[in-house]
Amino acid sequence: MRVGVIFPQFEFGNDPAAIRDYAQTAEALGYTHIGADDHVIGPNPQRPGGWNGWVTFRTPFHEPFVLFSFMASITRHIEFETCVLLLPQRQTVLVAKQAATLDVLSAGRLRLGVGIGWNIIEYLALGADFHTRGRRVDEQITLLRQLWTQPLVTFESPHHTIPDAGINPLPVQRPIPIWIGGQSEAAIRRAARLGDGWMPLYPNAEEARPGLELLDRYLAEAGRSRDNFGLEARIPFGEGNPTTWEHLIEGWQKAGTTHLSLLTTSCGFTSPQEHLNALRHFASAIGLSATG
Repeated sequence: MRVGVIFPQFEFGNDPAAIRDYAQTAEALGYTHIGADDHVIGPNPQRPGGWNGWVTFRTPFHEPFVLFSFMASITRHIEFETCVLLLPQRQTVLVAKQAATLDVLSAGRLRLGVGIGWNIIEYLALGADFHTRGRRVDEQITLLRQLWTQPLVTFESPHHTIPDAGINPLPVQRPIPIWIGGQSEAAIRRAARLGDGWMPLYPNAEEARPGLELLDRYLAEAGRSRDNFGLEARIPFGEGNPTTWEHLIEGWQKAGTTHLSLLTTSCGFTSPQEHLNALRHFASAIGLSATG
């Protein structure tokens, strides 16, 4: 099982030196990947009509492709994952180009987690249709794989037209792995049909059991199994109790999890150093092997 970390976007701050230290420390401690969430713009809670979502204009988020390009230049082998990129609010061809470029410049270290999101204001601001996002993302996944594996693509669908064109350079990974986020039945079905893995947000394996049963059912209907399919779970740092982590990890292992990611947000940390200390404590507690 591969163990990574989720970059604490909205708590970490903007100091480039601290972000460098985060990426290099995670790699040195033996974590296998760094994940980052995606939000492009945040609403004003005082806007006409109000706003109750937790993401506002005061919630800082670094753009994942740019963030990972910076991190890739100062690391050697740690992988990067979007968890998740809100794909339907972005232009598909541009995402294909950005992801391919990052994959080339990182020597094949990208895993693209995608989801459809919940923030209608973000869709409006980016000029995308919120109400058709589920239908569009299926087309987008199909088109991304073609753009990453074929020098020329001809593609015609209700939402995309590619008239015999292609991106250059193609990525190192052909195609880049696409994992699906979300826990609705539609998201689970999408993961089983189109994904290379699934990224749910259940707090523990026990609560994930109905979703995993549904996943197995839809995988079977698609003629697939979990033999070549990934499953990622998040482990909250919480109060820093190794016994709690051991119990959570054991449950996820029994559930067939292939990837774990440590989450250090919402622990009361107020500085980058506290997040780095949490990475060190967790790595030591579970016996990660430091790299040279």
